[in-house]
This record gives sequence, structure tokens and C-alpha cells, in this order.
Amino acid sequence: MTDHDKHLARCVELAREALAAGDDPFGSLLVSSEGDVLVEFRNREQTDADPTAHPELDIATWAWRNLDAEQRASSTVYTTGEHCPMCAAAHGWVGLGAIVFAVASTQLAEWRTSWGLPGSPVAPLPVSTVLPGTPVTGPVASYVDPMFALHEQAARRVGG
Repeated sequence: MTDHDKHLARCVELAREALAAGDDPFGSLLVSSEGDVLVEFRNREQTDADPTAHPELDIATWAWRNLDAEQRASSTVYTTGEHCPMCAAAHGWVGLGAIVFAVASTQLAEWRTSWGLPGSPVAPLPVSTVLPGTPVTGPVASYVDPMFALHEQAARRVGG
């Protein structure tokens, strides 16, 4: 198991926790340059009644408050879904480093459409469009099927 696999596997666990709590299945980690997990968050849009309660935004806020500029720049965000434009902007504004994601925002948008769910109010822009200088890895093929299954469960819950 590579470090990417280890960290993305934990993100999938966090996504499962989010789904079990009634939220959409997203989970994210912030990992130091030494490979240590600094913080982890899961989606809380429903449980917090806040459409901006994305784990990537929580990571950006936490990093700004707890790390210096060098630590932020040398860290990596691992996440189940490619950053939305809001989260990508926060990532850039606080100066976080690389991003590794399991599923692309365009994949999720296609899945939602196929289940008859409404589209996002925000365009599914590639994170590299919002953050052109940020190293990005994803989607990671071995995580697409597990994330498809979790998002399909979420869609059935809302009638998709």
C-alpha cells in the first residue's frame, strides 16, 4: 500500500462516517511533509445545516490557524472528491501544498445527473483551473468504484 493509498483509504472511511451521519460522503486529511496526518475532517453539510461545511474548507481554516507558511506549503491534502471552486480558493489563499483526490468533480456531476439529482450550484471546475500552480494528482482509479457506491447510496437516500 502506497502512502497515497493509505491516506485515501482513510478519506474513504471518513466519507463512510459522513454518509452514516446523514451527510454526503466526503472526507479529507491534511498530511505533513513527513507523512504525518495533521488533521482530518468529514463533510458536515447536513449535520451542521451549513452548505459550506466541506472538509477541504475546514482543512484550510485549520491550517491557517495552526501552521506556518512553510508547513502549509509543504503539506498535502488528500480527499475523496476534487475540491469545489470554494474549497480550491481557500486552499490557495492559505497557501496549502499538493492535492491528491479520489474522484473528479466532473465524474461526480455525471453520476448525479445519471441518478436524476440536481446539479451543483457551482460549476465543476478542475482544481487545476482554480489553482494552476498547485501539484494535483487524481482521480485515483482504484478509489472511483468505492466512491461511486457511497455516492449512489447517498443518492438513493434523497430519492435519486
